[in-house]
Amino acid sequence: MPRFDMDTQTMTECPFCSLSPIRIIDSDPLALVIRDGFPISPGHTLILPRRHIGSFFDTTEREMASLFGLLKTAQIKLQDEFKPDGFNIGINDGAVAGQTVPHLHIHLIPRYFGDCKDPRGGVRWIIPENADYWTSR
Repeated sequence: MPRFDMDTQTMTECPFCSLSPIRIIDSDPLALVIRDGFPISPGHTLILPRRHIGSFFDTTEREMASLFGLLKTAQIKLQDEFKPDGFNIGINDGAVAGQTVPHLHIHLIPRYFGDCKDPRGGVRWIIPENADYWTSR
């Protein structure tokens, strides 16, 4: 599906609306599951609606239920296949929040013991100076 790119002021194709069927690892009528093209850990997975919408807050109740159902199924499959020790789940909603593809997608990121020096704070590290709340200052 073509979209207007505000940065370049041109029409571009949405990479999630023109996915090759070979990339889809699970789906239902409203949403689908793919592996991230630029994974930050083994098994990094994306869950996205079929409908081109940018924000999680634009989902219908049915789409939300579909996304969360596939999220749970993907977690179970990742647990069986990759045996991670934990997960981060995240949505970058809007350019200021780091969203680079303006098609809603949920990141399901397997985490492994030792994959970083100190995992405390998890997603809080998006603003590093505010992440560490446990150290006395």
